Amino acid sequence: MSAVELEKIREEINDTDRELIRLLKKRFDLVSKAAVSKKEFGDKVYSREREAYVISSAEKYAVESGLPKGLLSDVMKRLLRESYKICSATDFSYPKTLKESGDIVIVGGNGGMGRIFSRYFEASGYKVFSFGHRGWDKAPEYLKNAKVVIVTVPIDVTVEVIQKLSPLLREDQLLCDFTSVKAPIVDAMMKYHKGPVLGLHPMFGPDVKSLVKQVIVTVPQRDEKASEFLVEQFRIWGAKIVKSEAADHDKAMSIIQALRHFGTYSYGSFLQSLNPDLKRLIELSSPIYRMELMMVGRLFAQDPRLYGDIIMSSDANLELIEKFVRSLSKDLSIVKDKDLDAFTERFLKTREYFGEFADVAFKESGSLLAKLQDERQ
Repeated sequence: MSAVELEKIREEINDTDRELIRLLKKRFDLVSKAAVSKKEFGDKVYSREREAYVISSAEKYAVESGLPKGLLSDVMKRLLRESYKICSATDFSYPKTLKESGDIVIVGGNGGMGRIFSRYFEASGYKVFSFGHRGWDKAPEYLKNAKVVIVTVPIDVTVEVIQKLSPLLREDQLLCDFTSVKAPIVDAMMKYHKGPVLGLHPMFGPDVKSLVKQVIVTVPQRDEKASEFLVEQFRIWGAKIVKSEAADHDKAMSIIQALRHFGTYSYGSFLQSLNPDLKRLIELSSPIYRMELMMVGRLFAQDPRLYGDIIMSSDANLELIEKFVRSLSKDLSIVKDKDLDAFTERFLKTREYFGEFADVAFKESGSLLAKLQDERQ
């Protein structure tokens, strides 16, 4: 093949790429139109059945056309994710589940989480009022027509804010919170408020672009029926709802958040004390270590008070972390003794605990690592 022929093929590839871009633009324009129709028909933003159909049908047609298996699944998942973001970033309005009149008041609504939910509530036709520690003089006015009152402030002052807020509330108003610890907070809401109470824990950070597939934990307390409209509103926005008891939630969060954040914080702090050349570490890293390092860097790019509050929020977290440190000491002893048999025994016992999930994790992480490798310069 001559250089001229190669250049001609490259031009054809460029033309094909431009055609793909044109078709992608057309698809996103159709997504915007579909979003309007969803509003008119009262449909949810996210449909698991529709997503599964789009991915499976595209994958089937692609394989029949001789394309690599899994290619179109990856492409369509990314396209769908961008489609959800398009709906969230435009003036798309969602169906409103509250049929009666009533406003939304978010105490601490000027923070990242408050701003996200304010935007979504407003896109559903609610009137939203927010205030922080300097806006209490306006609280009676804001609360006058409120149906839902959400407290989203640092954990260490949440109970204090609930107590301060309670004299201003009516018994027909739904009181909620956005904290990562549930038992003491819902107990406080039950103690200081006579009306409906719903504990909430959005399992995501303020940097999300869409609520589609994001988990929101609900901990219903008094008068669950009175909060059903709000939970359904979250579903319409595309969130996945996980219902939990307060104690069960807190026990799980000690592992999912407190222990994990402590481990990440400790590892990052230890790296800082070693002071290695970070650029060199990244340059030499395998995809999986790069991903782990990214998770460490992600934590340290955020508010230290947030993570400190989560880690130090309960004595149960402290007890769990102490158990973890003692377990590390045992593992260190095995390594110091070069006891390969003991290491293998503990490894296989842990593998047995993970069961089938170990194989699922191996497969799914492989897909993530391949995507991460694509980003490498």
